[in-house]
Amino acid sequence: MNKNYKKFIKEQLPFNNEMLSFWNANGYLVIDQFYSSLECDNIKNRANHLIYNFDPQNYINKSVFDTNHQKHAEDKYFLESGDKIHFFFENKAFDKNGNLTNSIEFVINKIGHALHDLDPEFYNFSHNKVLDNIAKSIGIKSPKLLQSMYIFKQPHIGGEVLCHQDSTFLYTKPETAVGFWIAIEDATIDNGCLWVATGSHKGPLRKLFARQNGKMEMKIIDLTPFEKTDTAIEVKKGTLILLHGRLHHYSSENKSNKSRHAYSLHVVDGDAIYPKENWLQRDSLPLKGFV
Repeated sequence: MNKNYKKFIKEQLPFNNEMLSFWNANGYLVIDQFYSSLECDNIKNRANHLIYNFDPQNYINKSVFDTNHQKHAEDKYFLESGDKIHFFFENKAFDKNGNLTNSIEFVINKIGHALHDLDPEFYNFSHNKVLDNIAKSIGIKSPKLLQSMYIFKQPHIGGEVLCHQDSTFLYTKPETAVGFWIAIEDATIDNGCLWVATGSHKGPLRKLFARQNGKMEMKIIDLTPFEKTDTAIEVKKGTLILLHGRLHHYSSENKSNKSRHAYSLHVVDGDAIYPKENWLQRDSLPLKGFV
């Protein structure tokens, strides 16, 4: 396992040649201390406020987000969440009778997918000039915020996210998707930090999650096996991680007693074509930039 990856800090910004060189070579970039502890606490409190005001008893579908079985791919609540704020449960959130196994704040998997546009506090957290400069520095000419997710990675039940490439799910022509992943709490191997396959963004896109004949299907477009993840990105609260759309990455199940809250934005180039076959559509909400 490679633990000796390069970390940058916010004070080194604006984006420089050393950062760009690391990004191009490795397909990811880590910037420590990007958000303050107070900013992270505030957005965490806002996420908790949203779930405390969400009543699961009135929620018939009980949508579960589980990348092992992809059942959410047939879930109307999930597929219509691109321009809304929806709530998704952990796979182990309900008992055999359909009742919650714990209080609501400990069984939600994530909130998505338009927090950055529809909630004022998440809007302010997401839209800023520094992120805009970073996006343009790595070649995104007209950065547009496509989706956002607040991820809880709950203690003991926080689900595994299988190895994948983000462009599989957020495809543009040409490919432009980049993940902006923020640690709202410390992320460690024990509580399910990100793992990446260094340099794997240089290979082909393996799969495409696309709408075919009225339903979502995972299409194999290249049979090359995924490269083995070699780097655990253990980071402190407030760290920003950039993830190339073709980079192979995953996170394991959280079996520890500590949560691993994170906030993830996915950005695409507004000059690229965004196919109607993509699962995430924003029919009622035009894409906005960082500024």
